[in-house]
Amino acid sequence: MGIFRRAPEQEGDTDLLTKPELKVDDGDHDRFSHYVKKEKILQSAVSGKAVRALCGKKWVPSRDPERFPICPICKEIYLGLRPAPEEK
Repeated sequence: MGIFRRAPEQEGDTDLLTKPELKVDDGDHDRFSHYVKKEKILQSAVSGKAVRALCGKKWVPSRDPERFPICPICKEIYLGLRPAPEEK
């Protein structure tokens, strides 16, 4: 049998359910709502992984998209996509 030792107490928050505080920076003036598949947003909400928008921006969604204007690049790409085939 081996000897088990307790790890020394570390300072800081070790609670896995605590979310880090998001700081607002100087780049907030150019925030946009981006186009992402709904399934990807749901997966991100569950897993915390980043999503990639049509324009290529990669981030973890955490804000209300209604508060920001639509990304012009995403909108242009979205309007250029072919419509989904109609179900019969």
